[in-house]
Amino acid sequence: MIQKSSEQSALQLHHGPPETHEGRQEREIRVYTLLDRLGVAYDRVDHPAAATMEACEAVDEVLNVRICKNLFLCNRQETQFFLLVMPADKPFHTKDFSKQVNSSRLSFAKAEHMIQFLDLYPGSASVLGLMNDAAHHVHLAIDEDVLKEKMFACHPCVNTSSLRFKTDDLIHIILPSLHITPSFVALPSD
Repeated sequence: MIQKSSEQSALQLHHGPPETHEGRQEREIRVYTLLDRLGVAYDRVDHPAAATMEACEAVDEVLNVRICKNLFLCNRQETQFFLLVMPADKPFHTKDFSKQVNSSRLSFAKAEHMIQFLDLYPGSASVLGLMNDAAHHVHLAIDEDVLKEKMFACHPCVNTSSLRFKTDDLIHIILPSLHITPSFVALPSD
């Protein structure tokens, strides 16, 4: 018999938005409003702040899906910005990604740009933050391995909750509603 940690057993899976918005940030509420308006079914887990992939492990078990790694990157001149969504367990090598998006010298973008363009703070990067980028300053790139999974998990623009919904809903409902056409990349697994 596998025993769950006390943190895991305290986490509960809920369907849909929280019953009340009390104590919720506006950026999180906007996510639930968007998903509900689009008719996207989703499950939610509220949890202590999870700013790293390691901190998401207990949440992953409750959601029964791995939360993707979301990397906010830019070129040296800070004129091109990318949000890369990739499997959590896949290593990231700048040169491999740079080659596929034809942009050299990529590095992690400054927190101030993440706040300015996506209304997100470090540790809460999420594809759903693109809903806050009406001017499309940030280009979305998705690793093809993400598409192999039936379900997709991410934060709702805060790192104290996590969501899961169908990957098809991300690609065919959510992103088109935001007028986003992602680039699909094939990053190596080693």
